[in-house]
Amino acid sequence: MPTETVYGLFGLALENHVVKSIYDVKHRTYDHALNLNISNFDEMKFFSQNQPKYLEKLYNKFMPGSLTIILEANEKVPSLVNNGMKTVGFRVPANQTTLAILRQTGPLVGPSANLTGNPSPKTAQNVLTDLNGQIAAVVKADESISGIDSTIVDLTGKTPIILRQGALTLREIIEEIKDDI
Repeated sequence: MPTETVYGLFGLALENHVVKSIYDVKHRTYDHALNLNISNFDEMKFFSQNQPKYLEKLYNKFMPGSLTIILEANEKVPSLVNNGMKTVGFRVPANQTTLAILRQTGPLVGPSANLTGNPSPKTAQNVLTDLNGQIAAVVKADESISGIDSTIVDLTGKTPIILRQGALTLREIIEEIKDDI
């Protein structure tokens, strides 16, 4: 399914056999954890702990959008999603169709819809080139896709740390929460 950044390979995050299938289809090793794609702030709080006091402000400013937030995971995060790591990533895609599906299904894993090592897909045809015959369907984008990956920010320390630079900059993030750090 499309996000505002690239196409994702989505599956039910709370179903271990589905999560395993995502790893298998992508040829992804289990040491590369998956994010939880969610539709609201309450889900982020439900699957995390020790959230920074500025989390809701950051969420309200940049989500849905091109931001992945890393928080400390709690025991509700399925072990196959984060492979026993102490953290888990959260993403709220801005594509309205995908977001509507997330509201119906609950949390989904959704790494980029490509074979591991290949470029992130920007079109439905890119997805089919990599994954044809291994997936049930492709939802074509009804909105534009930037092709720029989301910014990944780790909020488990005293200050935010960018783990992958994407559409948002650290400066934009800090500007929003500077009074709360």
